[in-house]
Amino acid sequence: MTVEKVNKAVRVSHRGAATRSALLNAAAHVFRTVGFAKAGVSEVVAEAGASVGSLYHHFSGKADLFMALYEEFQQRQQERTHTAVSDARAQGETDPTRLMYAAARAYLEGCIEERETTLLFFSGDGPPGFDSQLRVRLREWTDRNVALFRKADEPVDEALLMVVSGAMLIAVAEVIRRDDADARRLADDITALLSRLEPQHAAERRPRPRDE
Repeated sequence: MTVEKVNKAVRVSHRGAATRSALLNAAAHVFRTVGFAKAGVSEVVAEAGASVGSLYHHFSGKADLFMALYEEFQQRQQERTHTAVSDARAQGETDPTRLMYAAARAYLEGCIEERETTLLFFSGDGPPGFDSQLRVRLREWTDRNVALFRKADEPVDEALLMVVSGAMLIAVAEVIRRDDADARRLADDITALLSRLEPQHAAERRPRPRDE
């Protein structure tokens, strides 16, 4: 089953929410311990102290659990980057490159803070099609942040999107495999470099120096 086929409506109640949360926590533990491919539904329900029936009431299966964990992680990442950009703007920052720096740095910091969770999604051990979905979602995140560079009537800079999203994909894979201090130094270096990028239309608008 591919990740595109695991969407399922979830009924919300106090008891149901508690069961769903327990299943997700159990799935995260099992996936981290044995990996997604080797994990079984029986292990997840045993860890959660739930029944197989309750799992299938909330999720369509193992892949759906994995994707739910990813969606929650992605939501936390979006909140981190939104907060970072909002804080920078509140402090008077208007330069788009610095706002991009703040967003990218916050994303990488979230990956470092949630190292074990991030490893779940960037280890290559996920449902069929997840790697592609991961790239798409990171590109969407990048597009929202690259939009800081352009005006409403300006086209999307595809080259910039590719460079930034590709760099972030590699950066995440690197920082989560280093100790905290080294990871944060690398995150600073990467985002400092990213902050120097600009879309092609901005470069074209810049006045060229006159020949002496």
